[in-house]
Amino acid sequence: MTQKTRSPEYAMAQGLVGGLRQDLLLDPFAYRPLPPLSPDGPVVRRLPGARIRRGAVWLPHALVLFLAFVSLMLALDEGGGLGRLLVGLVPAGAVAMTLIRPVGAWWVSILSTPFVTALAGGGDWPWGPSGFLSHLVVMTVVAARTRPRTAGWMWVLTSVYAALAGTLLAGEGHYASLGPAMAFCSAVSLLLVSMVLVRRTAKQEVAAQQTVTAVERDRRTLLEERTTIARELHDVVAHHMSVVAIQAEAAPYRVEDPPPELAQAFATIRENAVAALTELRRILGVVRAEDYEAPDAPQPVLRDLDALLANVREAGLETEKTVTGAVRELPPGVELSAYRIIQEALSNALRHAPGSRATVEIAYVLGGLGLRVVNTAPQGALATAAAARPAMTGGSGHGITGMRERVGMLNGELTAAPTEEGGYEVTAFVPVPVAPATAPGEGS
Repeated sequence: MTQKTRSPEYAMAQGLVGGLRQDLLLDPFAYRPLPPLSPDGPVVRRLPGARIRRGAVWLPHALVLFLAFVSLMLALDEGGGLGRLLVGLVPAGAVAMTLIRPVGAWWVSILSTPFVTALAGGGDWPWGPSGFLSHLVVMTVVAARTRPRTAGWMWVLTSVYAALAGTLLAGEGHYASLGPAMAFCSAVSLLLVSMVLVRRTAKQEVAAQQTVTAVERDRRTLLEERTTIARELHDVVAHHMSVVAIQAEAAPYRVEDPPPELAQAFATIRENAVAALTELRRILGVVRAEDYEAPDAPQPVLRDLDALLANVREAGLETEKTVTGAVRELPPGVELSAYRIIQEALSNALRHAPGSRATVEIAYVLGGLGLRVVNTAPQGALATAAAARPAMTGGSGHGITGMRERVGMLNGELTAAPTEEGGYEVTAFVPVPVAPATAPGEGS
C-alpha cells in the first residue's frame, strides 16, 4: 500500500493553520501575569536611589494602565451617557487585561469592536479614536509578551476585520482613514516589537552557547591538568612500589634460615608490588597523549628550586627566595606539587607582569608546608605591553586550575588574587602528617 505524498503547499498551509491554533486559539485566556522588571536590568540599574529603583520595576504595568486611562478619557470626551461609558470601559479594560491574560485581551478587543462601535452610534467604523488607540496598544503589548508569529496572525486578522467592517458595516464613516491607518500603524508597531524580540532571543541563544562553550572549555582544561598531574605522580608512585618490590625480594636473604611463612609473606608482597606497577603502567598508557614522552630525569623536588630560580632570573624576572622553619624532607608528592606550584606562579609573572619582581616564600611548619609567591606590578615600558594581555584571572586559566588541582589532591588550600599594589599573589598550604622522630644524624 503506497503512502499518499502531500504537496509542499499543503504542508505549508497546515503549518500556518497549526500556528494560528497554537498562538491564538489554544487556551487564549491562560493566566500569564506580566512580571516586574529585573532590578539588575539596564533600565532600572541606571536610576538613582534605591526607592526609585524599587518602584521602577513596575514601570511597564504603570505605562499600560496609563494608556488604558487615556483610552477611557478619549471615549468620555466624545460625549456622556451610559452607552458612552461602556464604549470607553470595554477598550480600556482590554488594555488593562494584557497584564494578566494577553491573548485573551486581544480577542476581547477585536470581538467587542462591532458592539462598541454600535453603542457609539455606528458613525466610526471600524474604530473610533478610543477603540483605535486601545486596539493598537493591545496588539503591541501582546506582541511584546508572545512571539513574532503571534504578531503576524494578529495583524492579518485585524486587517481582515477592518476590510470586512469597512465594506459591510460602514457607510459614510471614517473607514477610509482609520482602516488603512490601523493597518499601517499596527504593522510598524508590530514590526519594531518583533525585531526587538528576535534580537533579544538571538542574544540569549548566543549567551547560552557561550556559557556551554565556557563550561566545556573549563571541563577540558580540568581534565588536561588532572592528566598531567597523574603522569607526574606516576613516577613518584612507581618509584615507591619498585622499592617495596626490591626490599621484599631481598628481605629473606638478610636472615639466616628464615621461616617458610616469612619467605612466603615477602614473596606475596613482591608479587603484589609488581602487579601494582603493571597496573600503573597500564593506567599511564590510558592518560598518555600521543605526543607524550616520558621524562629522562626524575621528577623535581624543592631542593631543585635554586636551578628554577636561576632560569627565571635569566629570563628577566628578578626573584628572591626565603625559607623559614626547619627544612626537612617531605613526601615526594608534596615536594613535586610544591615545586610545580612555584614554577607555575613564576611563569605567570613572566607572562603577565614583565619587568616585575617576585618573592618566593617557603615555610616549613609543624603541620605542613606553606608557600607564597608574590610579584609586583609590571614596571617600565614593558607594563604597556602587559596591559594589553589578558589578566591572570582571565584567559584559559590553566595555571590556576593546575595549582588548585594539585593542592586539592593533597587536601590543602590555595588562594590566588591580585594585590592592592597591582601585582599578584599565590598562597598555598599543604598539610603534611608529622613523621615519627628520627635518630640524631638521620635528618637533613
